[in-house]
Amino acid sequence: MEQPNNHYIDQLSGNNLEFRTKMIGILKAELPEEIAIYQNQMRQQDWTEAAQSVHKLKHKISILGLEKSYYIAEQFEIQLKNKSTVLQSDFENILKVMQQFVQEL
Repeated sequence: MEQPNNHYIDQLSGNNLEFRTKMIGILKAELPEEIAIYQNQMRQQDWTEAAQSVHKLKHKISILGLEKSYYIAEQFEIQLKNKSTVLQSDFENILKVMQQFVQEL
């Protein structure tokens, strides 16, 4: 499985340490909340809302440089719209890796 990285954050922030710190702070605050919302929607089998949460999480996947994972998320979002959860396990593994990485930043 590919590993998250902070290359995009570093590129975006340039040499601005304050901006980089702020970006990381936003990731640390928002990612667990967005994952919790997604998990609740999945428990309730609210596929439409879960698809919207996956869409939001794709942005964080992209920020963390996970190109292959972004593709999986994109496919999972489509599946959810069709009431399919085939890629759920793969997507949730991506979320675990992301969350662990962000906590260590």
